[in-house]
Amino acid sequence: MIAEGQEAPDFELTSDAGETVRLSSLRGTPVVIYFYPKDDTPGCTTQACGIRDAYGEFERAGAVVLGISPDSEASHVKFKSKYDLPFTLLADPDHTVSERYGVWGEKKYMGRSYMGVKRSTFVIGKDGNVTKVMHNVKPATHADDVLAALAA
Repeated sequence: MIAEGQEAPDFELTSDAGETVRLSSLRGTPVVIYFYPKDDTPGCTTQACGIRDAYGEFERAGAVVLGISPDSEASHVKFKSKYDLPFTLLADPDHTVSERYGVWGEKKYMGRSYMGVKRSTFVIGKDGNVTKVMHNVKPATHADDVLAALAA
């Protein structure tokens, strides 16, 4: 499990634009990594649109926002376009990065168990260390909660 104060595990994933994004290349900039279960579902859409609506504040904080889910790049392209999302979505189809960050695991829905991403956010400081870990985030207040963590 990733803890506050710990160096954020580096990764390399493909973005919705087909580009490779490497976390270590963003050193010197605050980074918000938010893991979400699935594109274009009610909670994930609420969460993404909350960030979209407050995106100017993320920019003023100098933060790069990266959304990560197991969905494909093509799915991310549709989701981003449909909701006019101004930040990068990264594909983690084999959930390697989700596992490394400790957010892949057993979930329950309507009495059934399945494996999936647990909605979580990591705020990473300019030095590459995790400054805030947020698990079980609430989609409706997520953007405000992350902005408060960036300001702290």
